[in-house]
Amino acid sequence: MRETQGQARRAPTVHFDRRELDRLLQLYGFFVASGDWKDYAIDDLPDRAVFSVFRRAAEMPLYRIEKNPKLRGRQGQWSVVSMGGQILKRGQELENVLKVFDSKKLKLVT
Repeated sequence: MRETQGQARRAPTVHFDRRELDRLLQLYGFFVASGDWKDYAIDDLPDRAVFSVFRRAAEMPLYRIEKNPKLRGRQGQWSVVSMGGQILKRGQELENVLKVFDSKKLKLVT
């Protein structure tokens, strides 16, 4: 297949599937209802998909939930990363990684 002028090849991107996205939005809705989270963003990048949650839209994300398939055979393709870049939990299954939000009362430290 030939590329036409102006058409560039794009690297395939990593996406959340419907089940994963439903679970992430369910978690987001719970924290919105409690008043902790106000906004979210979804990024589909060549190497990973990222679901970021914010206290305010103009700030850095409080947490990033990342899906990185390249890490599937190692420490796990899922991770929860704090605002400071610290990995809070990593694993093979999304549901297990999201337990980090159940086990602690995560609050923004000012």
